[in-house]
Amino acid sequence: MENFYFVNPTKIIFGHDAEMRVGSELKPYKKVLLHYGGGSIKKQGLYDRVVKSLQEAGVEWVELGGVKPNPVFSLVEEGVRLCSQHNVEMILAVGGGSVIDSAKAIALGACYEGNSWDFFENKAKPQSALPVGVILTIAAAGSESSDSTVITKEEGLLKRFVSHSMLFPKFAILNPELTYTLPSYQIACGIADISAHIMERYFTHSKSVDISDRLCEAALKTLITYGPRAIANPTDYEARAEILWTGTIAHNGLLGAGRIEDWGSHMVEHEISGIYDVAHGAGLAVVFPAWMKYVYQEDMQRFVQFAVRVWGVDYAFGESERIALEGIERLERFYQQIGMPVSLQELNIPEDRLDEMAEKATRNGPVGNFKKLSQADVMNILKLAK
Repeated sequence: MENFYFVNPTKIIFGHDAEMRVGSELKPYKKVLLHYGGGSIKKQGLYDRVVKSLQEAGVEWVELGGVKPNPVFSLVEEGVRLCSQHNVEMILAVGGGSVIDSAKAIALGACYEGNSWDFFENKAKPQSALPVGVILTIAAAGSESSDSTVITKEEGLLKRFVSHSMLFPKFAILNPELTYTLPSYQIACGIADISAHIMERYFTHSKSVDISDRLCEAALKTLITYGPRAIANPTDYEARAEILWTGTIAHNGLLGAGRIEDWGSHMVEHEISGIYDVAHGAGLAVVFPAWMKYVYQEDMQRFVQFAVRVWGVDYAFGESERIALEGIERLERFYQQIGMPVSLQELNIPEDRLDEMAEKATRNGPVGNFKKLSQADVMNILKLAK
């Protein structure tokens, strides 16, 4: 097990009607930026409940909606201007990972005199940030209790991330009922995203990490059990609760403690969704099995363990390579079962920009840790994903 430092300061408020607590959580702040996506929070009545809670707590706010999947830097800049104009002290993100990531980027930019894209290009290090609070509406990105944000800059179609301890939200409100109105495709994308966060940590060369191996395996098996249930029955509270909490645990740092994490698949997928604006979870459902097929021989036994412990492949199935490949195939079948694509063709992505994606992914050097991926490696993975 590697040396590690683990802390997660985000307060989690979980359960029925949890969103009504938001006013009391925001009472210490005079002015809040209410940040959200499209009109869904208004259609389901969540916006009205949030506003009522803020009013009862005496909290003033300004609004910025319009966040889209794969949040863009131009809206972040607009949020930074609003924060400056209205002396905003806190940002409340109501939505999924895209809204939360946008809020975190605004929180950084509001405390920086330069262009906040500097953080995403590693030209500047965060020194301060506004606090962020969250009301989560989809189980997916795990940004509600993570220290990172991912933003796309329209100019150049660059999708980049920043990680810093100041980006942990102060609190995250999780009510499974707020996910009831999501389309099945979004639920499935969230499940694929969560599974990828777990597997980025699971596939490691770190030794003596059995406790976190078991935690990762349990989290994956929870998704396998409850994912199809959540899609089949939109109001299955138990299934939605299990997935919502798994999504948070998958990305709050716990599962990676004591391990060298990978993140190569995410770096590859960022270039796909950065150019073609596909759902991040759908892109990961395509990339991850292709990555596995390319790297499994780096540590055959870990892939055998994955197949046996997570997917129930019997050791009697055959030699190690057959077991490992069967585990990868069962992952693909699970993604297909919940309605996810497993090829670039299914995402309607042509082959004419694969070189560009491979170059962008490795522009700053090789990506990943399980196997260091060069530009040629990334290109090979994209070809496997076709």
